[in-house]
Amino acid sequence: MADRWLTIVGIGEDGLDGLTDLTKSLIANAEVVFGGERHLRLVRGMNLAEQRRWQSPIETSIEEVARLRGRKRVCVLASGDPFHYGIGATLARRVPAAEMLVITSPSSFSLAAARMGWPLQDVTTLSLHGRPIELVLPHLHPGRKILALTSDETGPAQISGLLTEAGFGRSAMTVLDALGGPHERVRTALAQTFDIENISPLNVLAIDILADENARILPLTPGLPDDWFDHDGQITKREVRALTLSALAPRRGELLWDIGAGSGSVGIEWMLADPSLSAIAVEADPIRGARIADNAALMGVPGLTIRVGRAPQVLEKLEQPDAIFIGGGGTEEGVVDAAIDALKPGGRLVANAVTLEMEALLALLHQQMGGSLTRIQIARAEPLGAMSGWRPAMPVTQWVWVK
Repeated sequence: MADRWLTIVGIGEDGLDGLTDLTKSLIANAEVVFGGERHLRLVRGMNLAEQRRWQSPIETSIEEVARLRGRKRVCVLASGDPFHYGIGATLARRVPAAEMLVITSPSSFSLAAARMGWPLQDVTTLSLHGRPIELVLPHLHPGRKILALTSDETGPAQISGLLTEAGFGRSAMTVLDALGGPHERVRTALAQTFDIENISPLNVLAIDILADENARILPLTPGLPDDWFDHDGQITKREVRALTLSALAPRRGELLWDIGAGSGSVGIEWMLADPSLSAIAVEADPIRGARIADNAALMGVPGLTIRVGRAPQVLEKLEQPDAIFIGGGGTEEGVVDAAIDALKPGGRLVANAVTLEMEALLALLHQQMGGSLTRIQIARAEPLGAMSGWRPAMPVTQWVWVK
């Protein structure tokens, strides 16, 4: 343990009473102890050598910890399990695991699952602490059980409003206050009649999902209905969008550039495929840019990045992508070349054409660079007098190329 200069101690709501004598001695023998105001208050009577409160932004204090490496014995006080939505993961990006000694307490999720009688492995766990509550929307499926950390005492009521608006008002919401401590409380109400008051800022929300008839349930496959997106006609239609997402082939942790994003539908569905995925929607029209932001929040991916500006100029300072979709503006000078140059090796480029000019460009690119060229033709049955007939949509030519 000689090289383990950093000790991270997870503390529950029961404070020092929940710690062993050995853990208390590790705190007492530290030369510098970092923690939030609440945790430092718990150890105030231990006659510590030096206490430092977390600063804002937290990265400032993380730098302080890192600078003490090899110079002093440091202890960091955390809540529950420091490596479950805790400070441990942040510190681990700067300090090797071999130099840390980590003492854990039960996480809030573990305690909440125990109180609810829910098998934790079957529960969706989310942190909405300091994050948009819309992140819960993709997880609203009938019968699903969700445990969510909220930001403060107002979080549960805000989430109840979101659920009711989305058509899940009959879902049971249980607020679990100050779990594991002397002031623990467990109270339940329906989302649509939520009336729980005097909620502790330290709460976990348990949601048992029940859908109304009008609930908008986001499916697990690509190709959401077109009318779920606010758009002005500039949208990759549902069937073509599903084929486009298939060609883009999202993989965990990857970044997409959606150039000429229109309604943002492709970038939004890319991010819905997995929480680890990110996307940048590039759109020249600021009105459409605002519309993309609204669509992203409504679909539960408020983290979609939007860059308003004209390609290729706006692409110059963007993070290098793993995949690129060109849905509009591909005939603008330099756009395709900039996309090809920016793409990571092994990355996928997908470009769709509905105009003759863009189709000619894709045919030339296919001839020069290879890849695959596909023509997609969709027809829908519509009323034709007293009967029905097929009404074809504009054909789409799709070029797919791997760098």
